[in-house]
This record gives sequence, structure tokens and C-alpha cells, in this order.
Amino acid sequence: MTDWPLPRDGIDSAVTIGKFDGVHIGHREVVSQLRARSNGRRVVVITFDRHPLELFDPTRAPQPILSVAQKVEALLSAGADRVVVLPFTTEFSAMSPDEFIDDVLLAGVSASLVLVGSDFRFGAKGAGTIEMLTRRGATAGFEVVTLDHVCIDEGNKVSSSTIRDALLAGAVETARELMGRPHRVRGLVVHGHQRGRVLGYPTVNLEENNEGMIPRPGVYAGILRVHGQDFLAGISVGKNPTFTDVTRDQVEAHALDADFDAYGSIAEVGFTHWIRDIEAFGSVEELIAALHKDFADIRTLISDGALRL
Repeated sequence: MTDWPLPRDGIDSAVTIGKFDGVHIGHREVVSQLRARSNGRRVVVITFDRHPLELFDPTRAPQPILSVAQKVEALLSAGADRVVVLPFTTEFSAMSPDEFIDDVLLAGVSASLVLVGSDFRFGAKGAGTIEMLTRRGATAGFEVVTLDHVCIDEGNKVSSSTIRDALLAGAVETARELMGRPHRVRGLVVHGHQRGRVLGYPTVNLEENNEGMIPRPGVYAGILRVHGQDFLAGISVGKNPTFTDVTRDQVEAHALDADFDAYGSIAEVGFTHWIRDIEAFGSVEELIAALHKDFADIRTLISDGALRL
């Protein structure tokens, strides 16, 4: 028996397994279907602390859309009772399919129902197939159910790769549609150059090591959550070329209709709409005029607090 972070408590469970990067509408449908079939059993999602390529070929590993903590929170919000995060280590990757079934599914989470995607593979080198899982289930006492991919718009499959590409292109509206919620980044609020209040808007600058994938540099509409409250916000990603003292890409959110001091707090920024590219302005006055226009556009896009994190 391996010392994975598994409950091993004998509680009958309905289980699904996957990377779940981004926890998009397809992933949420998997959890919803599992919940619908659970018949009162505990709903358990098994996921991993990294993409397998981070172990086997780091140069090709995709950037994670969410941090592990964000992923766990999103899966619990989607309907999971418990999320098990397994470390994708060399030892774990070497487990045979039978070892995975015995140690993880049976001894680990007491699975009596296992719901997986139609292309699910497991065990060392992906040797485990759905057919193998079904055969073992017939003798070990668990049912196996497969679920096809969720599609949108003429059969286009929802995928983490599509969301990642959208964020890299600044298409946060597409990411929002595929994720079923605004994409979020989260981090500690640090001191910036304190120009936000001079410009007339309380500003949150996130530390460099944020949780969540940062979209393409640009100006966005969105929602800022700080001190448990949500505020309409204009969000700047990247370097501000109007000022020469900004030396790194940063996430900076200007809250509308708010007044607060968030230094040292954790803030969350949700991206809802692309506004424009980052521009260099000839003066602070030109920048302020551009911000006023941006914020007018943002109020039009997000009216009456229609979008929330």
C-alpha cells in the first residue's frame, strides 16, 4: 500500500478521475453527471498536482490554467464532496493499472461507481483501458460509466487547450463561455507605485507569483474581489509604457465605485471582457482620459453588477 493522500476510510464513493485543468463546463458536467448517479454516495474527484508532461517533458508541459488550490475550490463548487490531489511523481507514473485500481480506487476511495471520459487511460504508460477497468469492476464490485466530451457550436469540443489559447490571445470572453465563469487570478496585494489613488481609483497590484494563468497583456473589464466584496474593475495586464518605472508584467485592477486599502490582503481578479491593447500616452492627462473612456465602456459591458465571481 502506497502512502498517497487518500482517505482510506471505507466510505462508499462515486468517483471520477482526470487532470481537470481549468475546471471548464465539460469538467463541471462530469461532476454533475457523477452527482446525479451517486444515489447518496460520496462524490469524489481524483486529480493531480501537475500535468504529466511536467514530469516527462517539462519543455512541452502546458501552463496550468488554475493553481491546484483554485482547481480544488472549483471542483468542490461544481458538486464534489471531496477532491483528492495525487502527486504525479515517478513512483505514481510507474503504477500498473491493477495497482491503481487496487490501491487508489478500491483501498483508497472505496469506489463503487467510476465515471470517466470515453478516452480515459490509466496506469504506467497508459496501459489501462476502459475495457480493463470494466472487467475489474465486474469482479471487484464497482460499476464503470463513460461520458462523451461536452461540445458547443456545431460539435466543437470543450477543452483546456482551447481555453489556454483563448487566454493567450486575450479572448477572455471565450474563456468565460467555456469555463462557465470568469477566469480568475489571485494573489497578495503589494505596494505598486501608488498612482491609482492619484488617478482617482483605488488600485490593487498583485504580487508577481499569482495563482492562475495571466492573460495576454492588455486592458480588460472584470470583477475585483477584496475583503469579501466584489467591485466592478478595469484591469491592466503587462507593463504600463506611459511610466518608465514599471519593469515587470503585472496585474493591476482599478476598482470603480469603491474606496478601500487592500495592502497585504489576498485579492482575486476575474476577467470578463477584452477592452484594448496597452498603449503609451504622452501625458498623465491623456492616460486619465483613456481610463475614463475605458471605465465608461466597462459600465456598459457589465451593467448593474450582472457578472460576479
